[in-house]
Amino acid sequence: MDLNVLRHSTSHILAQAVKSLYPGVKLGIGPSIENGFYYDFDFKEPLRQDDLSRVEEKMKEIIKKEYKFEREALSKEEALKLFKGLKEAYKLELIEELGDEEISVYKNGDFVDLCKGPHLESTGQIKHFKLLSVAGAYWRGNEKNAQLTRIYGTAFDTKSELKEHLKRVEEAKKRDHRKGASLGYFSMHQEVGPGLVVYHPKGALLRNIIEDYLKKEHLARDYQMVLGPHIMKSDIWKTSGHYEFYRENMYFFEIDGQEYAVKPMNCPAHILVYAARIRSYNELPIRFFELGTVYRHEKSGVLHGLMRARGFTQDDSHIFCTKEHLRDEITGVIDFVKSTMKDFGFSQYEYELSTRPKEYIGNLEDWEAAETALKSSLDSEGEKYEVNEGEGAFYGPKIDIKIKDSLGRPWQCATIQCDFALPERFNLAYIGSDGKKYRPVMLHRVILGSLERFIGILLEHYDFALPVWLAPAQVRILAVTSRAEDYALSLKAELRGGLRVDVDPRNETLGSKIRRAQEEKIPYMCIVGDKEKEARKVSVRKRGNEQLGVMTVEDFKKIVMEDIRNKS
Repeated sequence: MDLNVLRHSTSHILAQAVKSLYPGVKLGIGPSIENGFYYDFDFKEPLRQDDLSRVEEKMKEIIKKEYKFEREALSKEEALKLFKGLKEAYKLELIEELGDEEISVYKNGDFVDLCKGPHLESTGQIKHFKLLSVAGAYWRGNEKNAQLTRIYGTAFDTKSELKEHLKRVEEAKKRDHRKGASLGYFSMHQEVGPGLVVYHPKGALLRNIIEDYLKKEHLARDYQMVLGPHIMKSDIWKTSGHYEFYRENMYFFEIDGQEYAVKPMNCPAHILVYAARIRSYNELPIRFFELGTVYRHEKSGVLHGLMRARGFTQDDSHIFCTKEHLRDEITGVIDFVKSTMKDFGFSQYEYELSTRPKEYIGNLEDWEAAETALKSSLDSEGEKYEVNEGEGAFYGPKIDIKIKDSLGRPWQCATIQCDFALPERFNLAYIGSDGKKYRPVMLHRVILGSLERFIGILLEHYDFALPVWLAPAQVRILAVTSRAEDYALSLKAELRGGLRVDVDPRNETLGSKIRRAQEEKIPYMCIVGDKEKEARKVSVRKRGNEQLGVMTVEDFKKIVMEDIRNKS
């Protein structure tokens, strides 16, 4: 059975059940989505999570009646009349935007909905479903519109598949990266503003470890470090096209009568670096890299901890090259992504190629050349990929690379965008071997994407038990008695030559200190008492409650350093 059809049909039953229980509710839309479905409703009174069980019971009643899903074709006039009679304002808005083509509605029992379909033959074919959560959602994703109530659910062919999915959902809740706030990684505050991250010592250290890794890897691949300002006059964003195509996601303000914007992208500054002097063909490709912090006006309804923030830092690069360089540069980025993700513990990927959207800048010939370059690079790497027609950026097509975490969830991180348009708009050039001027091509790319989001992914992927090389504290020293505290401090000083070490200073029992270290997922604990102090040794306990026994400090250090070298 087609899961999309199954889930979309289940969303209709959800709508039918809600209408039956809450007659005054207004219907929004109810599509199938990855791993489930949702339906948006405009309730007179708020719906609570506790109410979902009541809705589920009504859905089961509808399923038992085995109503047929019956399609009916209407003219626009007939559809408007039908939904006006049903007092469905949101459906009327959708119908008004349609042309004069045939309009499809589906009926099951006494329920009717605007829908293209397809659907199952009857409600009785749905056996295994579950409503999951309630959330807020703006009508059509626009925060200026009414806020609706969104009910999420899922459905599967078999009971075992549903059970396994629900198990993963519960595991995802347990791993929620937002618990990092209580574990000393980060916090977010209303007085600072929604979607803006305050890093605590653990989070700042983890971020610096990642940044140091990125700098080293980029320099090894012949990238040059650059750095642009956080604010720039609006003129540059008009030239780039962001002012026209991306304005609603930007923050503007005025200085001395001139309009400025906080940067949502790093590309204009990199373009200015390229344009600072005449470039020769034998300099290309030129690869600029910046850990650039950007700010975007994300809608409040989609903000979600580190995963979706308004201020975040990208491992952003722009590569200026000739058309002949394109394929090698793109495949080079793909290989860079694979190498990096392997180091961070990811090995499964999905690739998507997004093509020219309806609104774009540049000419068709260049767009076709850009799409061909991206496609041929994927083909040469032997990668399977999906094509998302019309989903490219306004200045160029792109490859999105998704990684899969330990729960099998896909996360979009790396992006490669091929851009002929911005070099044209900024009048970029290089001098060819014949002494003539030519236009370079520009690749926009990130490897990890937003560092904030990637940190959130890491925390959930590892359930906070980060690999030793990434762990903010790699070793915690626990003194059994006050007599061993001086030895604990001397050990800290000795180990800090190559490791990240802390000492639990609390006047608590050893059991309490061990539990705290386990909660914080510290990779190694060194427990020291009178015997260890006298012998100048350590009793080692590894994360996961594994006892490694008593050993010399030098032997212990070798074990940890080996883990770091192997990125294990």
